Amino acid sequence: MSERLSLYPPIEPFSTGSLKVSDLHQIYYEVSGNPNGVPAVVCHGGPGGGSTPSMRRYFDPTKYKIIVFDQRGCGKSTPHAELRENTTWDLVGDIEKLREHLNIDRWLVFGGSWGSTLSLAYAEAHPERVLALVLRGIFTIRREEIDWFYQEGASWIFPDAWEDYVKPIPEAERGDFVSAYYKRLTGDDKAAQLAAAKAWSVWEGTTVSLLPSPERVESFGGDAFAIAFARIECHYFINRGFFERDDQLIANVGKIRDIPAVIVQGRYDVCTPMKTAWELHKAWPEAEFVVVQDAGHAASEPGIIHHLVEATNKFAASLQSPATSAAAR
Repeated sequence: MSERLSLYPPIEPFSTGSLKVSDLHQIYYEVSGNPNGVPAVVCHGGPGGGSTPSMRRYFDPTKYKIIVFDQRGCGKSTPHAELRENTTWDLVGDIEKLREHLNIDRWLVFGGSWGSTLSLAYAEAHPERVLALVLRGIFTIRREEIDWFYQEGASWIFPDAWEDYVKPIPEAERGDFVSAYYKRLTGDDKAAQLAAAKAWSVWEGTTVSLLPSPERVESFGGDAFAIAFARIECHYFINRGFFERDDQLIANVGKIRDIPAVIVQGRYDVCTPMKTAWELHKAWPEAEFVVVQDAGHAASEPGIIHHLVEATNKFAASLQSPATSAAAR
């Protein structure tokens, strides 16, 4: 292929804030790029992963008004690692509150992994507010997807890392790892909670990319990150994403089939294998479907970066706001 696109240079937000979304929760947000650009909101992964500065860099800052936020309980949002009032539909409501707070009519929605789950849930609930979708590493929280990564499947590919994942769980409880982890992650024993959180989080950090990244594994093993990441993920998984049916997101894709979209999937994604993305593609043939042949799950892999930036560049041209267009002339 021709030379791959890379991330845009680092930028700092021109505005940050904290939005009270319930009596309990406040969410942190930041706005970067062009104040008059095409609005784009980024849904980070996890759930519980929090945002990172690199998320701003998938967008041309001269063309986009880039909104990044930390979902309930993680990143700079408060209270930290809180599970109460923390469901998919709470987060969908938060995105709407943030849109209204920022006085945005419609925006591009960008999300990978759990971020793709939340993006689909939001778009299906509020299709009239979505200009376009850019999705990566498709995950819909179906039971088979959770079982593959947290019970058996990925364990066959990463048996070495799997040994560390199973260590906190006694043999008698290994028939249901999600339930066993949930008991520890929500228990009163803080030492056991942290040990479980680190094992859960490091398992994902180890498997997320095609090539290993010791830096990522180290960051996933940090105490504060691991506690929020593991607790919130496990909370969502044991509750099956708070959906009414296991296949809800794919079953309801008819609500968004007229929204322009690009789906980017790594061929060797172990965390969210391509089967789910393929099934979404078959249900939504209008969306552009891109398989990156030399990538796993991570948004930071070169082929994934190329196709995500290519997608946002394409939409920057087709969705260009009148203010941005006038400024460019």
